[in-house]
Amino acid sequence: MADSYPAVSAVYSPFMSVDQELLEILACPACKTPVVLVKDGTALKCRTCARVYPIKDDIPVMLIDEASVEP
Repeated sequence: MADSYPAVSAVYSPFMSVDQELLEILACPACKTPVVLVKDGTALKCRTCARVYPIKDDIPVMLIDEASVEP
């Protein structure tokens, strides 16, 4: 008897990227400039002040106290 499981055509990725519409409206809470995805989609970085905001459980954590500063 043949397997009844459907074929999976999508490639599994452990990282979920932030929705493009959300990314367009997100801004750094410290300096109010746009942020960009970094670290394979697991964080958002402000290019102005270099703060990196983590993405936890597919939710951007846009708190200054949770951000790290990277060059």
